[in-house]
Amino acid sequence: MTTRAEPGGDESDPGLSAIMSERRRLINLGYRLLGSLADAEDVVQETYARWYAMSAREQRAIESPGAWLVTVASRICLNLLGSARARRETYVGDWIPEPLPEPTEWTTGRSGADGIDPADRVTLDESVTMAFLVVLDAMTPAERVAFVLHDVFRYPFGEVAEIVGRTPAACRQLASSARRRIRTAQSPAGPGAGQAVVVRQFRTAWEAKDIDALISLLDPDATATADGGGLAPTHLRPIVGGERIARAYAEIARLWDGRTTFVECAVNGLPGLVARQGGSIATVYAFEIAEGRIRHIWAVRNPEKLRPWRSD
Repeated sequence: MTTRAEPGGDESDPGLSAIMSERRRLINLGYRLLGSLADAEDVVQETYARWYAMSAREQRAIESPGAWLVTVASRICLNLLGSARARRETYVGDWIPEPLPEPTEWTTGRSGADGIDPADRVTLDESVTMAFLVVLDAMTPAERVAFVLHDVFRYPFGEVAEIVGRTPAACRQLASSARRRIRTAQSPAGPGAGQAVVVRQFRTAWEAKDIDALISLLDPDATATADGGGLAPTHLRPIVGGERIARAYAEIARLWDGRTTFVECAVNGLPGLVARQGGSIATVYAFEIAEGRIRHIWAVRNPEKLRPWRSD
């Protein structure tokens, strides 16, 4: 996405660069709040549209344009999070946040895009791992916005309160509740190098259809979730239990044998896998690994969520 000034806008305006420099922060905010790069891009586009819909006098009256943009974008996200809950009721299967590749590898998926503008890249850190985003998605919209704005982007509760429409004390409670959810749901992750070894071992065992080796790499209570969105075939309900996952994935390898290549790559900043079929990416796999074993697998097959991975 490229955000442009309105026709006739003065691009020599010294304030323009300051306004446009907020774009990356808005993309990062939108992705963490919505779990979708496409939706985050739409929010940023709408935010800038509202800015340029104002007169020059109205714009000059705003003391902090950056804070105004963040406030507007956050409120748009808050509204979208509320409506998303209703949409999920008709979603086919489980909904998984949109996975992101390394910034050097992805494209926007927008027509006419020659690559990714540096301003549109999401900073990959612990707040965008798949495990983290899944926990965020289970929160109420107000919890999610209060937590992300305060704990991730370091906004004071006074400013968060104005955005969420609650008192600062209420926002403090929302963020505290969100932190408890995260502590309860997430396991302490090991170093990235160690996780990469586990993913590589999983890939080798999977390609060999070695059920025993797969079981040894999976936590006994592991869960595998898939998202096809009704647009790609996959299991509609989570597979629970290391042995069940091992047997199911061995069967997948048997069905895909000879026409699928598994490639190790970073998914949301952590080691993951992609499955290539017919020269294109068919599935992206993210992992949660604790104490040397895989605790959760997220398989994203919905083609609409794989656009950032495609260069064709």
